[in-house]
Amino acid sequence: MTPSSRLHALVALSAAAVLATGCAAMGGGKARASAALTPTAAQPGMTVTGAVRLTALDHGVRVEGEVKGLKPGQEHGFHIHEKGDCGNNANNSGGHFNPGGGTHGMFGSPGTHAGELPSLVADAQGNARFRVDVHSISLTDGAANNVVGRALVVHRDRDDYTSQPAGNSGPRVACAIIQRS
Repeated sequence: MTPSSRLHALVALSAAAVLATGCAAMGGGKARASAALTPTAAQPGMTVTGAVRLTALDHGVRVEGEVKGLKPGQEHGFHIHEKGDCGNNANNSGGHFNPGGGTHGMFGSPGTHAGELPSLVADAQGNARFRVDVHSISLTDGAANNVVGRALVVHRDRDDYTSQPAGNSGPRVACAIIQRS
């Protein structure tokens, strides 16, 4: 290799390192996942759809997106379930994701399921936008609290936050499998 080609190789390698560092600093190195909610047949006349993005944080995951087709002006239960199966009106998704053995309760309360999310509150058009940082879950392969491959479920009714084990939030009206993106 000539001195000139070595210099070009060194400059190219340095540029690649700077670019990689810059991308990581801008969040390019963060793990990401997504979920495309599709309606179940559990509630005739209700066609709930949505797009959800999940981004790894230093401690947890940011969950954000929009859900459409909800009952206008009402609250709807929203949870991560243990199995990545939306079959049988999302009943194949099992119970709430709960690797720590917690109880059902309000999002963010000590000792609750890792799969607890804040309820969706629909506007007058039946749409709900949300952005929440969830510190009990991860997108890390091999971690007990990894949600990739699990189901994200929207329920017809509001979560009462007390009924065990799932908050009595009614039929599952939309479901998606969380997939790495």
